[in-house]
Formats: sequence, C-alpha cells, structure tokens
Amino acid sequence: MEGYWLFLALLVSALLVGFLSVIFTLVWVLHYREGLGWDGTQLEFNWHPVLLVTGLVFIQGIAIIVYRLPWTWKCSKLLMKSIHAGLNAVAAILAIIALVAVFDNHNVSGIPNMYSLHSWVGLTAVICYLLQLVSGFVVFLLPWAPLSLRAFLMPIHVYSGLVIFGTVIATVLMGVTEKLIFGLRAPASYSTFPPEGVFANSLGLLILVFGALIFWIVTRPQWKRPKEPNSTLLQPNGGTAEGVRGSMAANSGYNMDKSDSELNNEVAARKRNFALDEAGQRSTM
Repeated sequence: MEGYWLFLALLVSALLVGFLSVIFTLVWVLHYREGLGWDGTQLEFNWHPVLLVTGLVFIQGIAIIVYRLPWTWKCSKLLMKSIHAGLNAVAAILAIIALVAVFDNHNVSGIPNMYSLHSWVGLTAVICYLLQLVSGFVVFLLPWAPLSLRAFLMPIHVYSGLVIFGTVIATVLMGVTEKLIFGLRAPASYSTFPPEGVFANSLGLLILVFGALIFWIVTRPQWKRPKEPNSTLLQPNGGTAEGVRGSMAANSGYNMDKSDSELNNEVAARKRNFALDEAGQRSTM
C-alpha cells in the first residue's frame, strides 16, 4: 500500500476520535442528562443520541472504510461484503431503536413530532440508509443480480453512502444544538457557556473530526482495495465468469471446427464435380 504509515496514523486517529465520541455521548447523558431508562421520560429520550452516535456515526464510519484495511485484502470479497453489510445492519437496528425512543418520549410528554428541521433531515437520512442497506444486500451480496446491473449501481451506491453519512453528521450536530438550546435554562442558559454546553460542543467537534477522517480515508485512490486477479464473479445462474468465458471459448472452437468441416466438404465436392466433368469429356471424345 502506498503511504501505509499515513493511512495507519489516520485510521488510528479515526478510531480514537470515534470511540471518544461515543464515550462523550454516554458521559453527557449520564452526568448532565440524568441517565438512561425506558419509561417514556427524559431517560428514554437519552437513548436517542447514544444509539445514533454509536450506530449511524461510529459503526457506519467503520463499515465505510472496512474495504480499505490492507490486512483484509487477502480475505475473500464475499467475506468483506458480509462484514460491511453486517456492520450496517447493526447500525440500522440501533437507529430504529433510537427513533422509537424519541417518538415514545414525545408521545408520553405531549411534545409534537416532526416539526423541526433536525427531525425532517434525520428521518430522511434513516429512511435512505435503510433503502441503501436493502438494495446493497439484494444487488451486491446475493448472487442474483446481473453484472451489468452491479456495474451500473456501484458508483451510485458509493456516492449515496457518503451522502447519507455526511447527512447523518450534519443531523447529529443539529440535534446536539437543538437539545442544548431547549434543555439549558437560565441562569445556566446556552449563551452563558455552561459546563454542559461546552462539553456538548466538544462532542460535536469530535463527531465532525471523525467524519472528516472517514471521508479522507475513503476518498484516497491509492488506499483502495486492489482487484483480485483470480476473482470469480458470480453470475445470476450460479456460474462464474471463468465458466462463462470457458463456455464461450468452447462454443467458439466448436463453431470454428464446424466451419472448417464445411469448407473441406465444399472443396471435396468441387473436386468430385471436376473429376466427373473431365471423365465425361474424355468419354465424349
């Protein structure tokens, strides 16, 4: 790998910053927001930031760069696809639980749902993430989709994945700010730089740095997983690319042999006709 030590430094930095983001979120809700619970109160709401930062930020970020790890390049592509899909599935489950927590808390507390930009963008991001997960599983993990469809959808899959990840980062930052504005009251209002506000702002910076590191790692072409020289691409009928090429070669050879045979038969027929004509002329003479 070109620039291996730089890649390693950025990877370690991303993992460290991402892990700190999860820890900071837990400290925020446990120390400043009264803890966790599942009773429809603020304690249940606190699961919302914890699960989203853990799932859609940290785990999704790892799932995005899992193909870039050089230690996995000797593993089969199917195994790495399974790991990529598994991590995204775990993140999706955590995101669904986080949405259940916030809707349940709002309904119990009599708070309106889906009125803020944070909620609009966040729900859109989760829906797109679920669609991305299902489509990726059907098209790229299962051996049913034709290769032409995979080749067409792969750039869209990569681009939409990065867009969704960036949208999640922006939504989390909006949510942190919204919670601080509504949750901090005078005399310790948000504008007075209370300890909770400074701490939560630091959490937002960690999440932003984590997203920037993931984007940098995944967009470097020199750190892309190399193509497997002897890879076998699964065909919709269960065969392989080599099998298809072998079948094409066999058919081609068969057609060539068939053409040669027909040509030889035609030459032999012409010779026989020529001999008969010559014999007929001698008989006439």
